[in-house]
Amino acid sequence: MTYSISKIVVPIDFSGESRHAIARAVNIAGDASRLHLVHVLLPLDTVSPGVLLGDVSDDSRRKTVTEKLNTLAAEHGAAEAAVSVLLGTPGMEIADYAKDQDADLIVIPSHGYHGIKRMFLGSVAERVIRHAECSVLVLRRSDAG
Repeated sequence: MTYSISKIVVPIDFSGESRHAIARAVNIAGDASRLHLVHVLLPLDTVSPGVLLGDVSDDSRRKTVTEKLNTLAAEHGAAEAAVSVLLGTPGMEIADYAKDQDADLIVIPSHGYHGIKRMFLGSVAERVIRHAECSVLVLRRSDAG
């Protein structure tokens, strides 16, 4: 049985680990046009000063992050990748996006948080694993021994 990978979703949080995930996904896909780079913005709090003053909106945030995603993709050999900026809870949005795109694989970096830090920060990778309908490759931290 052969397994063909035609679409890979790569969640991006702009950390150094995200850069490694792009490189690994390009290597797996063999063609950057098969990649979907995704960043998830948390919803704005309606009482935030920027929202109240009208300086910040979901549209302005999406535009800025889309530009940064395109720059990051180009810098790492993935200029042909599709980029998307979503709004919501990261783990669920990533899993839903992969399902909507009929993705074959999600390549997600792990930040390797433990103990109290993980309890408070949660684990996006863990949520993606639980909710994704496709295979998920969780990468070890690049500085892990």
